[in-house]
Amino acid sequence: MRLGYGLNVEQTQKLIMTPELRQAITVLQLSSLELSLYIEQQLQENPLLELREEGADGDGEEGEFEREFEEERGEREYDLDWEEYFQDSSDLGFPRPERDPEPPAHNYESFLSQAPTLVEHLMFQLYLTRCSPQVRAIGEYLIGNLDEHGYLQTSVEEVARQLAVPTHAVEEALKLIQTFDPPGVGARTLQECLLIQVSQLDIKEPLLERIIRHHLLDLARGKLNRLAQQLNVPVQEIQRVADILKTLDPKPGRNFSTPNDVRYVVPDIVVEKVGNEYVILVNDVSVPRLTINPAYRSVLSQQEKYDSHTRRFVESKLNAAAWLIRSIEQRRLTLYKVASCLVQLQRDFLDHGVKYLKPLNLKQVAEMVGLHESTVSRATSNKYIQTPQGVFEMKYFFPTGINSDGGNMTSAESIKKMLQEIVAAEDPKDPLNDQKIAEILCKQGIHISRRTVAKYRGELGIPPVQQRRRY
Repeated sequence: MRLGYGLNVEQTQKLIMTPELRQAITVLQLSSLELSLYIEQQLQENPLLELREEGADGDGEEGEFEREFEEERGEREYDLDWEEYFQDSSDLGFPRPERDPEPPAHNYESFLSQAPTLVEHLMFQLYLTRCSPQVRAIGEYLIGNLDEHGYLQTSVEEVARQLAVPTHAVEEALKLIQTFDPPGVGARTLQECLLIQVSQLDIKEPLLERIIRHHLLDLARGKLNRLAQQLNVPVQEIQRVADILKTLDPKPGRNFSTPNDVRYVVPDIVVEKVGNEYVILVNDVSVPRLTINPAYRSVLSQQEKYDSHTRRFVESKLNAAAWLIRSIEQRRLTLYKVASCLVQLQRDFLDHGVKYLKPLNLKQVAEMVGLHESTVSRATSNKYIQTPQGVFEMKYFFPTGINSDGGNMTSAESIKKMLQEIVAAEDPKDPLNDQKIAEILCKQGIHISRRTVAKYRGELGIPPVQQRRRY
């Protein structure tokens, strides 16, 4: 074999990830709130971008800018046809909501109050309680060592050693905290939490206290017959006490807010039913409407006045601004096409509910809208859609499926809905086990195993048959 150097000319096809393409991909996968923040960042970095005010048209300074460029069109070339952009007065950004001529004055009803945290709620009660300064100081330390569920995460001996105080003083402060609202706060174990609630709620049930102290695990496992034999009481009495126990809260502190626990979902797509048809709206109200600042037109139109470095800077920012505006518009069109396809494929779900949700994958949608699967995945990630059935994440419309009779597929969400209906209609005295539920679904044409039923039941939070049985 002869080795040597050679020079050949060949033509190949390659995909180059340009900065503009990366930006378009980034804009596509952003939600509405994230896109608003992204646009605000770009407004700070690019001086050629500005917000378009309501009522502004494209026939003023932008039209003059376009006419000046028309004279030099043959002399200069840019990455994009800027003359066509400035000639087009259509909306390439996002429309902003209409404002009132005079905004209403702010009043106290315009503000939202934040719910107090568990620590704030307990501190407030501690400061209102008449106690010695030592007990108050110990109480503050104990409140600071409670977890989000209201349980004390340290021992009395450890607190006494850390604060260099007697053990009985720590116990006194802990007893005081355990009388605060919510009932059960300050407990060290689940049994202590439940017993505190029984005492504060003045529940006179000796059998309940006995079960909480010694038989709580058997009751949780649904072994009511075994408890009835051990305690020598009718099983109906155990059932009655268990019903009282279910009214208690094993995590008394979870009803109080924690920092940053409030999350708001703004739907990116709104689907409304008008008559017999569904109307799709891209929710772009919160996203600013962008345009290009015409104040920099003199930099590009007057060649002799500005140096080449300044002109190149303005041209690069002009390219970036136009790419951003077009990327936002392309995002809107892509979201609309994907949402239209989802409405078409999942119309039964929109009409009748979760039980009629069909199995769907990204490939089916990509083939219908003429896009790549990765594009559809980015368009549906971190996006929410508001429908007549509620607000759902767009990924919710791509459920997995299980084969059924007739060669059809049934979605997992539909099966879960059917499972809930079966359990809701069962006889409480003789509940159905997982195998019987699987047989019922099999008769309806859905071939599913007992393990899959157990898996779906666990995801729905439905307890096993022993805990659902009523006597």
